[in-house]
Amino acid sequence: MTIEPTVKLNEEQIAFYHENGYLVLDAITTTEEIATMRQAYDRIFEEDAGRAEGNAFDLAGSNKEGQAATLPQILNPEKYAPELSNTLYRANAAVIARQLLGESATVGKGGHAIRKPPSIGAATPLHQDEAYWNEALEYNSLSIWLPLQDATVENGCMQFVPKSHRLGVVPHRSIGKGAAGLVVDESVTDIGELVPCPIPAGGATIHHSRTFHYAGPNTSSEVRRAYIIGASTEAKGRKTPRDFYWQEEMRRNREAAKV
Repeated sequence: MTIEPTVKLNEEQIAFYHENGYLVLDAITTTEEIATMRQAYDRIFEEDAGRAEGNAFDLAGSNKEGQAATLPQILNPEKYAPELSNTLYRANAAVIARQLLGESATVGKGGHAIRKPPSIGAATPLHQDEAYWNEALEYNSLSIWLPLQDATVENGCMQFVPKSHRLGVVPHRSIGKGAAGLVVDESVTDIGELVPCPIPAGGATIHHSRTFHYAGPNTSSEVRRAYIIGASTEAKGRKTPRDFYWQEEMRRNREAAKV
């Protein structure tokens, strides 16, 4: 069954995104769909789906047996919960992507789910998504971040540095031994002020692949669930590849994080 989209950006919203590198929407799906998606989301985390394939790991920790994960992530969650592939969220994401990136934009690439457990859920370090990607390609991409409960500063809502998408990809480093995440290197200064973006369940934030972003720790008593869909036009080869030297350290740490 084809689900018809219900969201279309206006000119002011489109202009804000291109000017600032991010956008906040109060609603991109329904309360009923959020409840259904939460069931699927919780199930795949309980099953530790994707662990054997390297698609489930702790971004902030070592993944050692007996050690509680503080920033667990599952890549390509639709593979383990197919019901996530046909949603109003995805239908609206496709419309938004075409408005912001062009008519050839498609959704579905780079999808992932991040679960911050109560009290111990770690911060998502300040980073640019493109720092993780192929240094030989040129991207026209964005991510749509959907909370499956209200997202607050207390439980780790998204925070963005306006206009930072106009920068190139800056130096990053691994966040630590055994961890699989990246953080902007200390050598990068004067990056600007973060703007917190609390939103209700079913709302969304949208950000460019080079926008600096961060999500604080979950200091609340409830789980914080985020489900992210990526969107892009076809990546193009660069005449001169960039030097993402930090990726080698990240690869070593991610290998160390596997169990």
